[in-house]
Amino acid sequence: MTTLDIAALRARFPALSIRYGDQPFAYFDGPGGTQVPETVIDAVTTYYRTTNANHEGAFATSRASDAIVEAAHAALADFLGVDSDEVIVGANMTTLTFHLSRSICATFAPGDEIIVTGLDHAANVDPWIAAARDRGLVIRWWEPHLEDCTLHLDDLRALLSPRTKLVAAGWASNAVGTINPVAQIAALAHSVGAWAYIDAVHAAPHLSIDARAVDADFVACSTYKFFGPHLGVVYGRRSILAALPAYKVRPAESHFETGTGNFEGQAGALAAIRYLEDVGVMAGSPADAGRRAHLVAAMTAIRDVEMALYRHLHDGLTAIAGVRLLGLTDPAAFTHRTPTAALVVEGASSRDVATALGDEGIAVWDGDFYATGLIERLGFAATGGVVRIGLTHYNTTAEVDRLLAVLGRVAARGQGVVAAAAAAAG
Repeated sequence: MTTLDIAALRARFPALSIRYGDQPFAYFDGPGGTQVPETVIDAVTTYYRTTNANHEGAFATSRASDAIVEAAHAALADFLGVDSDEVIVGANMTTLTFHLSRSICATFAPGDEIIVTGLDHAANVDPWIAAARDRGLVIRWWEPHLEDCTLHLDDLRALLSPRTKLVAAGWASNAVGTINPVAQIAALAHSVGAWAYIDAVHAAPHLSIDARAVDADFVACSTYKFFGPHLGVVYGRRSILAALPAYKVRPAESHFETGTGNFEGQAGALAAIRYLEDVGVMAGSPADAGRRAHLVAAMTAIRDVEMALYRHLHDGLTAIAGVRLLGLTDPAAFTHRTPTAALVVEGASSRDVATALGDEGIAVWDGDFYATGLIERLGFAATGGVVRIGLTHYNTTAEVDRLLAVLGRVAARGQGVVAAAAAAAG
């Protein structure tokens, strides 16, 4: 496989040319939403300039708009490894999951059970809790092992029963980066006749997603996490979607895409997939191999680039006194994590750490990132959560080194605060 030309790819992202003082702005905020290539921006603006129309009109701009929407569904289906008629596009993953949970849970009976995890983003927890409350269902909690923030399959087995109707789990944790064994999760759900609803929002920017290969019944993601506009996407198994009751207005053609769609966003999503196709060709995928092959090659190459950079970040973080990394920290287990670091700094609040980095033109997130249950379980909710550093393929070693240098200074100050407090107490 050909090595990616990161400098050439970075040149396609206008935001990466922004400067903060005398240095380039460094984006480690990707888990909250990545930057986008120029072609994505152009696709959105071109839609407005030349193709802005509503659905199914008997005129040229409407027909052109419908063609873009159809092409976007096909491209997103290739990204997920499914067929375009199984792809639902909406405002965001959270909104789509709330919408779908209403239809899914309408097929369950009072006393039926849904399993959710203490590791996940609230978007794959709270919709099921709300639906359970409305329909008299029972929520079972699959608890993570907090020493490394992993889910163990034996714990899931102990929760499953003939009353289990759905297992909701993440492909990867947006807070600490753990990659979950989703194929085994789906298989265990199916063993008792339940469906598997998989949140792939954090996994999609970092892994090659194949919903069929893991045999999930639903896989949800968001295009703004992989270089596109703000859209949510859900794959649903065709046979299940056809059997679900629909909550929609009578004339609507789609059971689950209700109201006028964000057609300009879908034009941008199509451009984001085309960008990834270009990455795949750069990675060595034959030009005539087809879109799905290009996307698999792209995500495989992106994974290699990101994890090499993550190892550099990890080594630097572990060398800084006072920094505590959360989740999977053993390099031998890095195949089971994304390039997303969660940490706390002794003697400094996470907001103070993020602010110090932000003041140097380095963007990171602090808080709970809607993985509220996990941060509560870890004991950091009351103190402002944790710091999250998210790498993408457009980050560089030089940017990581800048971050490490600033974080080292922040941690040294924190150690001074701790030492002063200890001296005063003694």
